[in-house]
Amino acid sequence: MELERLDATPAARSERSKWLLSSPDPPSAWRQLFTSVKKTVLPPAETKQPQPSRALFLLHGLFPILRWGKTYKLAKFKSDLLAGLTLASLCIPQSIGYANLAKLDPQYGLYTSVVPPLIYAVMGSSREIAIGPVAVVSLLLSAMVSRLVDPSEDPSAYRRVVFTVTFFAGTFQALFGLFRLGFLVDFLSHAAIIGFMGGAAIVIGLQQLKGLLGITHFTSKTDVVSVLSAVVEALRHQWNPVNFVLGCSFLIFILVARFIGQKKRKLFWVPAMAPLLSVILSTLIVYLSKGDSHGIKIVKHFKGGLNPSSLHELEFGGPHLGPSAKIGFICALIALTEAIAVGRSFASIKGYHLDGNKEMVAIGFMNIVGSLTSCYTATGSFSRTAVNYSAGCETVISNIVMAITVLICLLFFTKLFYYTPLAILASIILSALPGLIDLNEAYKIWKVDKLDFLVCLGAFFGVLFGSVEIGLLVAVAISFAKVIMSSIKPSIEIVGRIPGTDLFCNTLQYPVAIKIHGFLIARINSGTLCFANASFIRERILRSVKEECNLKESTKGRLYVLVLDMTNVTNIDSSGIHALEELHQNITAQGIE
Repeated sequence: MELERLDATPAARSERSKWLLSSPDPPSAWRQLFTSVKKTVLPPAETKQPQPSRALFLLHGLFPILRWGKTYKLAKFKSDLLAGLTLASLCIPQSIGYANLAKLDPQYGLYTSVVPPLIYAVMGSSREIAIGPVAVVSLLLSAMVSRLVDPSEDPSAYRRVVFTVTFFAGTFQALFGLFRLGFLVDFLSHAAIIGFMGGAAIVIGLQQLKGLLGITHFTSKTDVVSVLSAVVEALRHQWNPVNFVLGCSFLIFILVARFIGQKKRKLFWVPAMAPLLSVILSTLIVYLSKGDSHGIKIVKHFKGGLNPSSLHELEFGGPHLGPSAKIGFICALIALTEAIAVGRSFASIKGYHLDGNKEMVAIGFMNIVGSLTSCYTATGSFSRTAVNYSAGCETVISNIVMAITVLICLLFFTKLFYYTPLAILASIILSALPGLIDLNEAYKIWKVDKLDFLVCLGAFFGVLFGSVEIGLLVAVAISFAKVIMSSIKPSIEIVGRIPGTDLFCNTLQYPVAIKIHGFLIARINSGTLCFANASFIRERILRSVKEECNLKESTKGRLYVLVLDMTNVTNIDSSGIHALEELHQNITAQGIE
């Protein structure tokens, strides 16, 4: 009241007007962008440092390798060298297989394992993550870009769209990090990712039947019904049993090697080397037996050399610009979700913090540069990161070693892959798929939250029987519906006092909690009391009051006071205030305070 009286005087009003007139203008859009970037790359504690120090910290924020590179020692390099070579032995065959999954020539998978890892090594913060092509993103690209351009009819146009999509994906990722928009990734909940990955793994596995069976003509659709129909049709006419036997033999070999590696941790290199050894042995078998003349499908032409520039292949005009941006946005979200999940998992094991916004900037820039150097969308691979960690990597130098090894392969050894059977590439991809299907995590989601499990199932069946985008759309839609339902129908708890303490807990959850005689204490479990949930909360409280009054009448007691515990409520709008006023009128009419 005293403050209102002082504000009412002419002198106070004049003084307040001066304050308003002399207040600074709101910051411009460029200033806000600069502030956001500064918060991303510069720790808050360093913003008060002198200009040279801030510039140094800015460089360290953008390029973490400058910070820890000063103290890098030879002992660490030995570990990183071993890890990088082990990683390359797994990366080379997987990259060729994933390029085939993305419907690109095999060299583009190796290109993607050279430039993006080098850029990430300079800008990234994770010590263990292994950068390169992955199965899910490869499936996304092939499934969505194939609807714009048929890769079998016009491979160069298809390749141009893929590079443009990669550029957009990198741009979106970098902008997410610069504007601190990491929360966008959270729209894909953990349950949605589990379901999406599981569905994608099955779709990828079914598509590998093309290479495993030696099928020439296959459907471009990704839903399970279309793929199975194509397989059944092919089995009647064009499949080759030699391809199937060869592919299954080496698939069993790779799986046995993985089993050995899981049983004996010291033999981690066995499953890492198995795919490359499979490629070498199968290539020798086909070459010596002239298997290609007996119907075995082989890679054939494999262009080597340094990554060529693809700047002139980017298309920023024409009918494919809008769809390319949309596909790039989806790929950006999926790639970021996988990379940050992988990075944070291993960072928590090693006991250090990973800044999600900085990771987005690093991953974004590596994909932008990758799109200019004939690479498609790269991200962190869980299987290769696990191998990198098991091999004892100390820093991202292992990525540099891997990239250099792949580059040497591109320069000198690509001709050796001419006779590599496509069935072996299919078996390598199939061997990596079990890691994408996490049944234990799905069971945990079922036990914890049935609605979350519904999100998981929606993503799973959406990918399986619809398409990749439908699976994502269903998962996001169910997640939003869940959030809206929990917002408009929050729980109302009746609480009582735990004997011998000052704690008040839910009487249903804690039967020992005692209600205070004549009092009803209702706790609102919602952060917001607004137009969406105000009526529901009022009706639930009135129902609880009625039930309590009926109980009191049966025990010859009376309810005198209703207490609302609103400690969880942080925001109330006009509808919420109106609902509280109506509630007060209703209970007052019943003689309750």
